Parts: sequence; structure tokens; C-alpha cells
Amino acid sequence: MEYFDLEDPFTTLKQHQFDTISTIFSSESNHMPCLNYLQCLKTSDFHVSFRQEALSLVFQAQYCCNLDPYTPYLAVTYMDRFISKQEIPQGNPWVLRLLVIACISLAAKMKDIHFCYSNFQREEGFIFDASAIQRMELLVLDALNWRMRIITPFSFICFFISLFELKDPPLIQALKDRATHIIFQAGNETNLLEFKPSTIAASALLMASHELLPLQFPSFKASILCCEFVNEEKLLICFNAVMEMVINEMYTISTSSTVTPISVLDCHCNKSETEMSEKKGIKRHKLIGFCSESKRVKMSHIQPCG
Repeated sequence: MEYFDLEDPFTTLKQHQFDTISTIFSSESNHMPCLNYLQCLKTSDFHVSFRQEALSLVFQAQYCCNLDPYTPYLAVTYMDRFISKQEIPQGNPWVLRLLVIACISLAAKMKDIHFCYSNFQREEGFIFDASAIQRMELLVLDALNWRMRIITPFSFICFFISLFELKDPPLIQALKDRATHIIFQAGNETNLLEFKPSTIAASALLMASHELLPLQFPSFKASILCCEFVNEEKLLICFNAVMEMVINEMYTISTSSTVTPISVLDCHCNKSETEMSEKKGIKRHKLIGFCSESKRVKMSHIQPCG
């Protein structure tokens, strides 16, 4: 499975062999954040604000560095998995920024695209040296067991579309494009982290078909629910959450006089005035590399220069 396409692991299969499909579905849980992280996001203000601020930085990098949408999505996925396994020290705002830079850098490398983190850092008002970034990358890689070719909702879009038995290529592409956009939206939603990638993909496709092909929605829904790899209860809960997310975005756009990608993100984050003022007051930092006495890199080894 390590050699499958990141966005569609089924493309290498001639007839979607059952054994391989089963393996992909059964292994997707290994590519999700740990359950304790989901609990922290429900009970810890620190983890909620940390993720909100990180999301803001990731998507600022997307637009100021002209990154394709999949790269920041992959970076956020790495970040969520990392935080779920690594304790994050509080009171050090530069840790968040270094982690974001490292995750975007790793995602860009996986997509084989160029990411100029020095330009992004100058624009955001903080500077880390190359050694610090590289060592943070190693810390992320170590925590994720070097499993970077991960299964995401994009991995299942073509598989579920094949269940619809559509014959019109433009309609197929329209469904895929709309579902893809919905999945990118879902990456911002904390309450969707608990669902498996396949469940999010199926929910996004159902939402897309509900919008674009409402008359065929019941048959599409029945086709997905007949799939033995789909949990009906989880799918319906996830679909309702996705529908609520889409409705909220449409309402935000219709009531906002000036809508930008960042302003839409901000409606999810609900940052307080205190958090924003802290961001503006952040001083420029120059970090030295990690100092490690062991072979494993540790978060506690990061120290900003005085």
C-alpha cells in the first residue's frame, strides 16, 4: 500500500480486488489521531486554541505561498496526529509556529512541490533557522513512525463514485469536485476528526449528490449503505455534521460583505480579541537547532535564542 497514489489508492487495481479494498478500509484507523486527542479537544481550551491558531497559520501559508489545497490539508493531518501523540508545552507560542512550518514542509515534500518557508516566516514575523526546522521535522516523523503516505478521505472518492454507476463523465467530475471541496472544509472541523476517512468521503459525496443530483440522492445513499465496509450509524451521524457545516458556510458567505478564505476560516475559529492581540505582539524569534543527547529528538530540546 505504500506505493498507492495518495489521492486514489484504488487506481492501481484493475477490478478493485476485494482483498486489497478490505485491507485499505481496515487500516484507515491507523492514519487517524489518537482518541485521547479528540477528548482533549472537547475538554481543553488550550488544545482548541492551539489547533485554531495552527489552522490559521497553515491556510495563511497556502495563500501567501500559492500552495495547492491538498498540501495544507496534509499538513493539518500530520499536525493532528502529532499532537495526539506528543505532549505540547504550554506558554511557548513559537512551538506552534515551528510545528506548523515543519508539517507544511513535510507535506510539500510528500507532494514534491517547493515551499519557501523563509518567505512565509518573514511575512508572519518570526524566523527559525534551517536546523530547528529539520529537527522538528524529525520529531514529527518519529512520532508518526515515518508513516507519511497516509490514507485520507480523498483515497475513497473514486471507489464510492464507482458504486453510483454513473455514465456521464461531466457529472462524475462535478460530484468529485464538489466532494473534494467539502472534504477540504471538513479539515477545519474539530467534530469531524472522530470519523474515519472513508466515512468523511462517503458523507461528502452524499452531500455533493444532494446538492447536484437531488433526484438520484436516494439511490446513491442506498448504494453506499449497501457497501459492507460502511457503518450506517456512523455514516448518518457524519453526514448530518457535514450538512450542518455546509449550511453554516453558505450562511456565512451570504451574510458577509467581504468573504475571503481566511474570513471563512475565522468563522470556525472564533478567536478572542485577547488571542489576536497576543498574535500581533509576538516578537521575532531566531531559534538555534535542537540539542539532543539521545538519538530520539524531544520537544523539550527546543530552545529560542535569548
